[in-house]
Formats: sequence, structure tokens, C-alpha cells
Amino acid sequence: MTSAHSRAQEALHRERAASATLANVRIISERAAKAWCALAIQQEEREAKIGVKGSLPEAGSLSEQRDDQSYEREG
Repeated sequence: MTSAHSRAQEALHRERAASATLANVRIISERAAKAWCALAIQQEEREAKIGVKGSLPEAGSLSEQRDDQSYEREG
């Protein structure tokens, strides 16, 4: 798993939290986003030490491709 994957998951959960109408869904999504963020930071540090640049794998579907493109614009 790469830091790019973790950042994509973080963004997904932040978006879910922002659009949630139920408080419990919003709380859980915010916590998940924080957890993915913490993991991404650890992965970025590890990748920096070994000289690896995190990147997303090729999209397996059109919807994944759109998600990847929106993530790359944000980051």
C-alpha cells in the first residue's frame, strides 16, 4: 500500500463526512479520514527514506480513473 492510496482513502472519507446528513456517519467518516491521514504520513516518511514516490496504480475502471484524476487535482 502506498501513501497515494492512503491519501485517496483520506479524501474519500473526508468527502463522505462533508456530505453526510447523519451525525454518526459524519463522525465515523471523520475518524476514518484522520486514521488514513496518520497512515499516509507514516508511509510518506518510509517512502522518503527508501526513495520511493507513492503513486496510484492504473485504474481498473472508468469510475476509478475519474477518482484518480480528482485526487491528483486536489493533491
